[in-house]
Amino acid sequence: MIERIVVVGSGVMGRGIAYVGALGGYSVSIVDINPDALKNAENEISVIFEKGIERGKVTAETVVTAKEKLSYVTDLAQAAAKADLIIEAVPEIAAIKKQVFETIDAHAPAACYFATNTSTMSPTEIASYGKRPEKTIAMHFFNPVHKMPLVEIIRGLETNDETAKVIREVAERMGKETVVINEFPGFVTSRMSALVGNEAFHMLQEGLGTPEEIDKAIKLGLGYPMGPFELVDLVGLDARLNNLRYMHEKLGERFRPAPLLEQYVQAGRLGRKSGKGVYDYAHHETKKELVKK
Repeated sequence: MIERIVVVGSGVMGRGIAYVGALGGYSVSIVDINPDALKNAENEISVIFEKGIERGKVTAETVVTAKEKLSYVTDLAQAAAKADLIIEAVPEIAAIKKQVFETIDAHAPAACYFATNTSTMSPTEIASYGKRPEKTIAMHFFNPVHKMPLVEIIRGLETNDETAKVIREVAERMGKETVVINEFPGFVTSRMSALVGNEAFHMLQEGLGTPEEIDKAIKLGLGYPMGPFELVDLVGLDARLNNLRYMHEKLGERFRPAPLLEQYVQAGRLGRKSGKGVYDYAHHETKKELVKK
């Protein structure tokens, strides 16, 4: 039975996963080698809790209990030694994931399950970094984790039925809906989102319309909750570019990144996290201003 979860990485996704894990009643340790990053994660999680109380999503009593279940640590080996489930939420870079999985494989109990929060990479390949592929799976959470209802669960080639069942139960205890699918590059959601977002950049570089006009057309015409440029600014243009490059390599020409997206990343326009992406967020926290081409 899963009771102790370790989340590796204290970025936007890691702290979101930790938040829903604690609300689900799990004891959660967030691991990051950077103490400042851990402190930022703790502060951001506190803000999410406070907003949840204000909006009536959680009670003050629930928040007190959940906060007591959270810990923030820098030693991955020590945390892994006590884990029932380890969820890796580091950047989509194979070398970093490999280092994490080699460490947790060496120190985690034999019964521990491993999950990667990758949005595009192969859970089979990631499982090969350790020695327990039957207990390794992908849990693809969506940003912002505390609001998005879905967890896409992706089985690797050797993932067994027990692991898929246990991970689905964990996600549901975190309050999430789930789909369990078999591995193929990009899975379901990332393939569709990347295609739409990349095509939007082609439209923009062709002068078809402004980002605001394209976003509005997609939202009102197709029923999307966010436009493709709003979404890419939220997830990060660098993350989207990495995903497209991976899928271009694996799936072919239809995923070749738009040149304008590459230019934006080269210019440091990475989205909300850098203050400027397709839109400019530097002047006001909540007001979008179009970055003129």
